[in-house]
Amino acid sequence: MTERTIRREDARLLEGKGRYSADWNLPRQLYAFFLRSDRAHAEIVSTDVAAAAARPGVHLVLTGADYAASGWKSLPGGVAYEGVGGQKQKKPFWPALAHKKVHYVGQPVALAVAESAALAQDAAEEIALEYRDLPAAIGFDAATRPGATQLHEDIPGNLAFEYETGDAAAVRAAFAAAALKTRLTVRSQRLVGNPIEPRAFLASFDAASGVFTVYSPSQGLNGMRGFLAAATGLPGEKIRVVTELVGGSFGIRSFSYAEHVAVMLAAQKLGRPVKWVATRSEIFLSDNHGRGLTLAGELALDRDGKFLALRFDDCADLGAYSTPFGPQIGSRNITITMGGVYRVPAMHAHTRCAYSNAVPVSAYRGAGRPDIACAIERLVDLAAAEHGFDPIALRRRNFIPPEAMPYKTANGTTYDCGEFEAVMDKALLLADWKGFAARRERAKREGKLRGIGIATFLEASAAGVAPKDQAYARFDASGILHVSCVSQSTGQGHETAFVRILSEGLGLIDENAGERIRIHEGNLDLAVVGNGTGGSRSLYGAGSAVKLLVAKLIETAKPLAAAALGADVEYSGGQFRAGGKSIAFFDLAKKLAGASPHPMDCVAEGSFGATFPNGCHIAEVEIDPETGVIDVVDYATVDDIGNVVDHTSVEGQVHGGVLQGVGQVLGEHAIYDSETGQLLAGSFMDYPMPRADWMPAIRCDEHAVPTKANALGSKGVGESGTSGALGATMNAILDAVRPHGITDLDMPVTPDRLWRALKEARNKAA
Repeated sequence: MTERTIRREDARLLEGKGRYSADWNLPRQLYAFFLRSDRAHAEIVSTDVAAAAARPGVHLVLTGADYAASGWKSLPGGVAYEGVGGQKQKKPFWPALAHKKVHYVGQPVALAVAESAALAQDAAEEIALEYRDLPAAIGFDAATRPGATQLHEDIPGNLAFEYETGDAAAVRAAFAAAALKTRLTVRSQRLVGNPIEPRAFLASFDAASGVFTVYSPSQGLNGMRGFLAAATGLPGEKIRVVTELVGGSFGIRSFSYAEHVAVMLAAQKLGRPVKWVATRSEIFLSDNHGRGLTLAGELALDRDGKFLALRFDDCADLGAYSTPFGPQIGSRNITITMGGVYRVPAMHAHTRCAYSNAVPVSAYRGAGRPDIACAIERLVDLAAAEHGFDPIALRRRNFIPPEAMPYKTANGTTYDCGEFEAVMDKALLLADWKGFAARRERAKREGKLRGIGIATFLEASAAGVAPKDQAYARFDASGILHVSCVSQSTGQGHETAFVRILSEGLGLIDENAGERIRIHEGNLDLAVVGNGTGGSRSLYGAGSAVKLLVAKLIETAKPLAAAALGADVEYSGGQFRAGGKSIAFFDLAKKLAGASPHPMDCVAEGSFGATFPNGCHIAEVEIDPETGVIDVVDYATVDDIGNVVDHTSVEGQVHGGVLQGVGQVLGEHAIYDSETGQLLAGSFMDYPMPRADWMPAIRCDEHAVPTKANALGSKGVGESGTSGALGATMNAILDAVRPHGITDLDMPVTPDRLWRALKEARNKAA
């Protein structure tokens, strides 16, 4: 990537001129603090709030009994589609404040509201709770074993959902006839999302109108409003959601949380605004976790290395309750691209989702696609090692060729386009694959183990749930163009991309033309239809609507320009022209600014399907065998994300996604004590945050194969970095240690875990 731009957002963000949710304050607001469960599984015997409520400055104390008495609903979640045998997902009632039982450490039990956050915290500590402890079930295996403690009385065996896809009979026949087989289990551990901005929520209630106005970080106001409407039982028009800047989301802010609903109830009861800002400790204990998946895969090949069949038996740990995305990740999301970039004639997957005594799981950068991509790429590498194939040649033999597009996989997904071999060849050159042998020998002389790993992956970026995406154009009194859509930037640079689409589409060559355009992501004064930010779809969803808006703006303005110039006009280069006369686009907008509504106001919309970003990532690592420390010494990416609007933003997204993947491989792990259910990695003292110096060298390039699924020809990039990083980095580590007899490792590959594996391998060899 050679083009570099200064993004429109960056100065405002870096200079502290933006407004995050915690920056909002309202007159007469009060402050909330949550008392949380200190145990994983217990009955609530009694709750005494008298002392807390009597403290000076305390206005309200709410418990689970108050939530039950309110008549408000279960927090929403789960999937509507059917599982094995037509079964529906089993979903327990999920209260905003725990009632009768607690199901995980950190679950909100009570809420104190006071004149200050400190007074609210003091009051919460005065609440007297008596519990009757119950055994905890930590992780999928513990929750589903015979005799396991039951979390919810109406869900025997804690099994929420069973799902399958593909042709089991065809796969069995292919495996029975296969000359070669490879088996592997990938455990994708629980992760804490940890956005730089902690959760914050401010709610106010207008009794006269019955309308709530809430201020919160989100990934799009429609998703959050829908969640809050379902939980409260209110119609969506009674909830106004305000989001400006968001300091990271990664999927865990797609919807709302229990704390938000409880704060709304407090605001309604008190008739005053109530504000809550989470601490970092609360983020670890209560933000939705990511991953929590186990994927057991098998690959069948003929003697020449041609893939014959692929099957997976998967397990998903949902945590204590079902979020809107949790069971989807463990079912459809890890099966929709199960074949990856390869021709596999027969495929089948069976997955089970279970409840456990831990924080609920939801979408986290990739939402299952990095996990299945990692499992496939590790299977292919292991098959090459076990059966004597070159890993590059084995991939090349089995790629879906461009001439087979559109290609329908054996489990029913249709890829519209892709040039997988060309992408890999470009990445091999970028990474200097041929020169690796010499680098490995040099490392060996220095007492280090060096490995190189490749991942040729494909993921699905979301089609979205809204029927269409809209972009509204409104001109103000000075002729400035205001464009509104539903997507919500959480650091991706939407403002830069959308303004560029408009400026280039309108032919505005003036370098300051973009200053006459304002982007609004979520407009309280407009009922805009569209999907929020999620599944890497913002650019090709909302961005495509913005692209279509260009033609709509010109079409709307043409007769107005003709009236102004007294003749039929043509448009080019930002000007309407008639004979020797002309008027610039924004001059016309300013000339007509007196009318209300402005005559150039318009809306564009379209429906845009899923796309399939793909790429090839190559990681190179060096390991100190005496300490187990792994250095990622080189990393190369080539991504097919279709047409690119802003290369700087793309590179930033790839860098961030890769580092999140490397963080999972090398260190991140939300660890619960298997007996007590206490979170043992509840702070940055125990949970490593990946740092920039973990990745001293990363080189990025692109191979664009435009899609016809949207107006821009783009495919989405937000999750591609993570989807490639897990497999590439794990394959590099295993390549380094395989000569020493180590053929499998679980993530995270910490120095201690790797050092012990190397020591055990040496002892076996001796």
